[in-house]
Amino acid sequence: MKIGCVREIKNNEFRVGLTPDNVRAYTAAGHEVLIEKGAGLGSGFQDEEYIAAGASMSDSAADVWNNVEMMVKVKEPLEEEYPLFHDGLILYTYLHLAADKPQADALLAGKVKAVAYETMQEDDRSLPCLAPMSQIAGRLSIQEGAKYLEKRFGGEGILLAGVPGTPKANVVILGGGTVGTNACRLAVGMGANVTIFDVNLKRLEELDNMFGSRIQTLVSTDSSIEKAVKEADLVIGSVLIPGASTPKLFKKKYLPEMKNGAVFVDVAIDQGGCGESSKVTTHDDPVFIEEGVVHYCVGNMPGAVPRTSTIALTNATLSYGLKIAKDGLEAACKDSRAILLGVNCYDGKMTNKNVADALAYDYVDLMTLI
Repeated sequence: MKIGCVREIKNNEFRVGLTPDNVRAYTAAGHEVLIEKGAGLGSGFQDEEYIAAGASMSDSAADVWNNVEMMVKVKEPLEEEYPLFHDGLILYTYLHLAADKPQADALLAGKVKAVAYETMQEDDRSLPCLAPMSQIAGRLSIQEGAKYLEKRFGGEGILLAGVPGTPKANVVILGGGTVGTNACRLAVGMGANVTIFDVNLKRLEELDNMFGSRIQTLVSTDSSIEKAVKEADLVIGSVLIPGASTPKLFKKKYLPEMKNGAVFVDVAIDQGGCGESSKVTTHDDPVFIEEGVVHYCVGNMPGAVPRTSTIALTNATLSYGLKIAKDGLEAACKDSRAILLGVNCYDGKMTNKNVADALAYDYVDLMTLI
């Protein structure tokens, strides 16, 4: 199969879909790889490394799109890339379609076979290609939240850990999945007071066993969240339903009751966000203030640490990509439930039920098409 990778064009997105080691794995398996020149520079990978690994290089992103059977990316294609879609192209990347109807329309119109990292799910319900970025985003959420609590950014002007004789910051985490757990780990490590919410009692028990008396675990209800955020200095939104729009757990009505200069980091913004007041921001302009609360809603948080993020992501995506390239997407879907669940669009049909429901499309079972 002919595999391609281009430079990401989203704002401050420096990750890359394939590393030189990935290229070596594909070429060793007998596949051809075409890379846009400069695609890996943001993550510290030189063109010469790709060439040494067996890739061919192209000056033009359009040339790569037009001459490959499978495109491996990091982030969803942007509007200027839609005209480069072609019938039968396999697109292997993050898509987050529930919050992006124009992209979904373009993928369907182009009859692209779109495989989304974020909806790939193994039998144990783990999300193998989402997990590494969730780990990074969770840890970054505390790092960024601590920064924007500084007075010069509009925050309260407090230190998460405090110092002897001063109060520690109160951190509230909405959602106890991978993002929430990693946020919790960093917040606890920095010495903050941490409260974490989830609807799953078993998950709360696991978190309680993991962190013990260093955290407070609570069942997620509107009233319990409202009470907690009133005293919060930093709120982390980390709720996820694979493929679906995120429930709005952080209500606008909470804002007037919160501390002036408190910070809300909405890690779920790629899927529409879990805050009613959330709107997508960029690394260039990451925050806005509403009702005195600083909102950080950057849609590609792990792009801030591209070297770590690229290596972590491609460690997870490579094996599935190699299987698709070896067997073809259709055979790979029949053999791998994770890949099957990753296919959001196929031959002009919407094949992920959560996305179809979110965007009011007709859902078609992929197995009836292949």
